[in-house]
Amino acid sequence: MSPVPVIAAEAAEHADFEHTPFHAGELRAHQLAGGGSNGAAIRDYMPEQHRSFFPLLPYLLASTTDAEGWPSAIMLAGQPGFVSSPDARSLHLAVQPEAFAPYTEQFAIGKAIGLLGLDLSTRRRNRANGFIANSDGQGMLVAIEESFGNCPKYIQLRDVEFISGPRAEPEITHFTRLDQQAGELIRQADTLFVATSGGEGEGTDISHRGGRPGFVRIASDKDGDTLTIPDFTGNRFFNTLGNMLMDPRAALLFVDFSTGDLLHVQGTVEVLWNSEETAGFAGAQRLWQLKVKRIWRKTAALPLRWTLREYAPTTLATGVW
Repeated sequence: MSPVPVIAAEAAEHADFEHTPFHAGELRAHQLAGGGSNGAAIRDYMPEQHRSFFPLLPYLLASTTDAEGWPSAIMLAGQPGFVSSPDARSLHLAVQPEAFAPYTEQFAIGKAIGLLGLDLSTRRRNRANGFIANSDGQGMLVAIEESFGNCPKYIQLRDVEFISGPRAEPEITHFTRLDQQAGELIRQADTLFVATSGGEGEGTDISHRGGRPGFVRIASDKDGDTLTIPDFTGNRFFNTLGNMLMDPRAALLFVDFSTGDLLHVQGTVEVLWNSEETAGFAGAQRLWQLKVKRIWRKTAALPLRWTLREYAPTTLATGVW
């Protein structure tokens, strides 16, 4: 059951909802974390530097929800310019429906969508959340309701290139337990993306998480797989953890940077605000755990390959399990 009523009641005692960009879950996360941002950097339009940034990207992260409210995440790819900004309150994505598979139907007109523009070669990232206003043979138009930048912490520098020549057709496999291939990718991962939703009317969000290889722990038993992920200090918006307090369902997207494959893991989350384990993990302020419910792997998903250049200094100051 979603904890929305309790969270909303507790947060309402301490917030002026008419003058904050944060919903009740985010405000409650601020309280539990001992303080948060005032959100002054969150705008309802994109400044010029954001508008000029998105068209430079050959890939884009996107999140939405299905009919039952489960968050999902996908990475889209295209030649720089496939994302454009017709005006300060819209982004156009020149992608065809098959690019969103297996979630093609979720990216429909009227659906809330979260976008993350991330340049791994510079550690620059900007977020843009809103809804799909239009869709046609040329792509889709996203109406922007929130726009803000994020700091470069924990972003590993990677150079990217398009592969040349023919590619295999993408293939999607669904399963419920982590197989050996999925487990190896997660254990070696230094980057993941997490999609969450604040519940009905609060939109969806996708954000970046980084750490040293091994920063995601896998525990398995007869009841399934559980991933434990440290939460490091960031911009103190607490968009992700705030959404988790409103709706504990989340999706994790892992990119195989050497093959262009994608691994998508959905499950329910518990945020461990005061776990004794946190003290034993360098750099972590708290932990959160995702109990895996369903998984898909999409091979040959992206025409891109990345080469690691260096780990972020903030990443090197953190630990592994």
